Amino acid sequence: MIIESRAYARAGLLGNPSDGYYGKTISISVRNFGAHVSLYETPELRIELHEQDQNVFRSIYHLSDSVSSMGYYGGIRLVKAAIKKFCVFCEENRVKLPNKNFTIRYHSSIPRQVGLAGSSAIITATLRALMKFYHIKIPIEIRPNIVLAAEKDELGINAGLQDRVAQVYEGCVYMDFNETQMKAKGHGMYERIRSSLLPNLYIAYKTDLTKVSGQVLNDIRSRYEKGDSFVRDTLQQIAEIAEKGKEALVQKDVIKLNMLINTNFDLRRKIMDISESNIAMVETARKCGASAKFAGSGGSIIGIYEDDDMLNRLIIALRGIRARVIKPYIR
Repeated sequence: MIIESRAYARAGLLGNPSDGYYGKTISISVRNFGAHVSLYETPELRIELHEQDQNVFRSIYHLSDSVSSMGYYGGIRLVKAAIKKFCVFCEENRVKLPNKNFTIRYHSSIPRQVGLAGSSAIITATLRALMKFYHIKIPIEIRPNIVLAAEKDELGINAGLQDRVAQVYEGCVYMDFNETQMKAKGHGMYERIRSSLLPNLYIAYKTDLTKVSGQVLNDIRSRYEKGDSFVRDTLQQIAEIAEKGKEALVQKDVIKLNMLINTNFDLRRKIMDISESNIAMVETARKCGASAKFAGSGGSIIGIYEDDDMLNRLIIALRGIRARVIKPYIR
């Protein structure tokens, strides 16, 4: 019997990057892209290599292109980290796993290193497959913590819970990472929002941009932990934007949502260095009349468009700076 599992890309609609700092966010899972895991029982535990994990190349130029598009690290480390943290969770909770092994393979269509949570999607899909294979039930609110631990503890990736919550719960999710709640229970308060309340959303991502999100966010973490009042106050304002955005969604106040999306990015720009390439995406979209902010840590943006004419303008204008526009499929 072959077990199949999936996890989808994620886009932060409002509140990021406050999720790692006891803030609030609203995120959507984007079913246009996803990570797919196949797992089946075998005598030995085997992880099959994906194309991006291969170390054989046609030429030096093939290697260079591969590194440019997919980075230096493939997904095998993510699968390994997910398996280890699943095992640790079971040991800590005195869950005895059956004595059986498996072969696992993964595939991902999520564009790499553009802030659409491709790494956590592979881990989330792996965790789902392991739960099915071993018939283990893990409370839904705990699963994002396991995914995050795989990235932070095992791989040193600086991240927050937002991506993992969106990928575990799916759809549109409001998250409150209240400090008291987090310290008492280890997880935030998560609430699904009906996707029918969402306005016309677009996502655009650079097709030639590579970066490592953990490195981008490291300076904010350092300043926050040193008690930088400007960083802390700004992150608090960003968190409040998500709370206001939840009210605006319920009231279907698109004008207010547009303003909040733009303000989210403008506040973020005050506390972190943003490349000219990323700024160009936001400014190009805004010139078309759409709102725009980062969908993640950089490399992709999300916003609201008014109608098909505006969407066409976005597609043409952003294509001019090597960015692709999609309408996110949310369910």
